Amino acid sequence: MVSEQIIFAGFGGQGILSIGKFLAYAGMDANLNVSWLPSYGPEMRGGTANCSVILTDESIGSPIVTKADSLVVMNRPSLDKFEDSVASNGVIIIDSDLVDRMPRRTDVDVIAIPAQTIAERLGSKKIANMVLLGALVKKTGIVSVKALINSLKIHGKEEFFEINKKAVEKGVECIK
Repeated sequence: MVSEQIIFAGFGGQGILSIGKFLAYAGMDANLNVSWLPSYGPEMRGGTANCSVILTDESIGSPIVTKADSLVVMNRPSLDKFEDSVASNGVIIIDSDLVDRMPRRTDVDVIAIPAQTIAERLGSKKIANMVLLGALVKKTGIVSVKALINSLKIHGKEEFFEINKKAVEKGVECIK
């Protein structure tokens, strides 16, 4: 059985909904059943944003994720809100440049990545989300890195493909 329930969370404008969408597309392209459920505050940029993604080879009864297998967070309020939503033995990936505390949980695998720093070295802080997405895909194996990159090529904007691909590859390198 293939199954992964993921929550992506951060501020509006960080590309939280986009990385959820790209993962969902990669799952669809891999013939998995997919659910993508966005949630954002009325402020849009600067407000909170999160999305839940479910990828599985079984039927999806509900798009709502109550116990995530993985959590990707790009700000402290999101870690505070969703840390307890991760199942035991799950994974929490944080942007250590923006989240000023480590998760308190000891029953999950915590991966801290300086995504802003990595993205800036590649040319734009706007691709920090893609660094974290690459790390998630490598860590969970829910889809192949190749499938994710193919998803970016097919479903993303052509002018951003190369830099997004590089960001994903850097995220993959962050996973030992």
